[in-house]
Amino acid sequence: MTNENENQELENSTEQVTEEVTTSTAEASAEANKSEENEQAEKPAFDDFDWDVDKRNRVSYPNEKVSVMEQEYEGTFRSLQDDEIVTATIVGLTDSDVVLNVGYKSDGLVSRTEFRDMDELKTGMEVDVYVVSKEDTKGHLILSRKNAKMMMAWDKIVDAYENETVVTGNIVSKTKGGLIVEVFGLETFLPGSQIDVKQITDYDAYVGKKMEFKVVKINKAIKNAVVSHKALIESDIESQRQEIISKLEKGQVLEGIIKNITDFGAFIDLGGVDGLLYITDISWGRINHPSEVLELNQKINVVVLDFDDNKKRISLGLKQLAPHPWDVLNEKIKEGSKVTGKIVNIEDYGAFLEIEPGIEGLIHVSEVSWSNQPINSKDFFKLNENYEAIVVTIDREDHKMSLSLKQLTPDPWSEVPQKYPLGSRHSGLVKNLTPYGVFVELDENIGGMVHVSDLSWVKRFNHPSEYTKVGENLEVVVLEIDDENRKISLGHKQIEEDPWDTFESVFPVGSEHEATIIKKDDKGGVVSLPYGVEGYAPNRHLVKEDGTSAQLEETLVFKVIEFDRNDKRILVSHTRFHNDKLEDERKEKRERAKSDTKKSKTALKNVQKNIERTTLGELDVLSQLKEKMEADAEAEAEKPVKAKKSTKRSEEAPEDNAAEDNSSDTEEGTDTES
Repeated sequence: MTNENENQELENSTEQVTEEVTTSTAEASAEANKSEENEQAEKPAFDDFDWDVDKRNRVSYPNEKVSVMEQEYEGTFRSLQDDEIVTATIVGLTDSDVVLNVGYKSDGLVSRTEFRDMDELKTGMEVDVYVVSKEDTKGHLILSRKNAKMMMAWDKIVDAYENETVVTGNIVSKTKGGLIVEVFGLETFLPGSQIDVKQITDYDAYVGKKMEFKVVKINKAIKNAVVSHKALIESDIESQRQEIISKLEKGQVLEGIIKNITDFGAFIDLGGVDGLLYITDISWGRINHPSEVLELNQKINVVVLDFDDNKKRISLGLKQLAPHPWDVLNEKIKEGSKVTGKIVNIEDYGAFLEIEPGIEGLIHVSEVSWSNQPINSKDFFKLNENYEAIVVTIDREDHKMSLSLKQLTPDPWSEVPQKYPLGSRHSGLVKNLTPYGVFVELDENIGGMVHVSDLSWVKRFNHPSEYTKVGENLEVVVLEIDDENRKISLGHKQIEEDPWDTFESVFPVGSEHEATIIKKDDKGGVVSLPYGVEGYAPNRHLVKEDGTSAQLEETLVFKVIEFDRNDKRILVSHTRFHNDKLEDERKEKRERAKSDTKKSKTALKNVQKNIERTTLGELDVLSQLKEKMEADAEAEAEKPVKAKKSTKRSEEAPEDNAAEDNSSDTEEGTDTES
């Protein structure tokens, strides 16, 4: 669209100039004709007559002369091709256009806006222009100085890229990610990372500057180029680097400028070459970040620790410029001395106290308190807190020191045997709970442990939290004092007498008690017996009469099957209870049937002894006895029918049926004998 507007503008300008030139030519011709008429008026008519002119006022020339004249005329023109750059001469100027002669059959017009970079325009000046079209639809020659400048600039940029030559450009504006640089009149891109070897954040400071660049990338398809100023600096730095590295020596002290600070150290510019100052080599003391000691663009002296010619690495040190703090440590600091410092590092096993920069001592967790209660160092200590401590050991050669906080106060264990004798009762504060016991503080820095088994005579706890909580008071009895290991064993259940002597008579093996299931696990259940005693029933002893297992919170009758006074353990069984009850019932039935059979046999024997002395009255007795036995036989015959109607009851008590069958068999045997 822009090219069409420019072409239309050129055509209009060409028509306007053509009209002006035609008008000027017509006026000049009129004046010339008028002058000739005046001269002819002064001369005689026959003196100016050309006798070679024919009737049509045309002069004829020989063919040879015509050919020569045509060649001379054509020689004044040049051949043009579209899309080429030619040199043109300014032959005319208007308010809006410049008339250019390129030696073609017609002149071209170019807008004055394309000559804004030229301070002055004069006729006769030569400029390079681009042939857009030799002849448009109206026969006009279309030229462009802007396109010519762009093509020439691009050719120069490509040449600079291929030959790696340095170009000069003006930074005209800022854009996203970098700057726009005008090189040879063509806009190129300068990325922010290619402005300098150091990081640049303020791009506006470079707008309007004239700098040297190196063309590092081109795109011929879209005629785009990328330039770099950093590449020129790096090439200079590389030569300086080689010169500096060739003169480097370990232990050499150099002056440098801090150009960048990172978490692991700082990069120092040594005048064309960078060296790395690690955080561990900045100070003899402990620092968390290099910025605590260093600042950007700060000038410092550093010592060369090591360098690698191949990898081009230089290791620098700052703390090495000063003597090691342990070498100049005050001789007054010795074992038993009191020192002051701040916490600079905390580990699981203790904390490090810095008493001077580069001088640290370890406060082990065992040296924090006289108490045997476990201490978490990360909860007890805070970074940068100040503490006083006693020097326990010091090794100047190995640069090691151990410190103690608890030795600032007298050892309270020296009074423990007198203050807490065996068997004495005390009230203490629960400070900590573990799976195996409770730590109770009796006094400041004095405490003991109550084992989980010493919390209750009658209950077993999986964890002390089931019985007590941190911060509660607990009555305890001193059970044992271990002076060597500085430990006190305490007991809580010992404040009461051992009830298991009494329990042995209350819960003997075989005794039956009503109890409630209060806890169950994979192996069985815990039941609550009278007097707060707990017993245990394995799963196989929790089976009820209907074959199901007893559930939590269910109250049943249990039978004691084991009583262990030493282990404070009672085993109970509900299954054994109802099995034994059923067995007793069966046994009772068998005994009753056996007794009835015995009585029948005795009666038969008595009858047989008196059979010879039978009288009529006795025969009546025998007749009655026979009738009774027949009635009993009929009753026995009806029992199988009743048994079929109550199969379920018969299956639950098979032994009872067997006893009745035996009794029946016995009676039937008696009838037979009779």
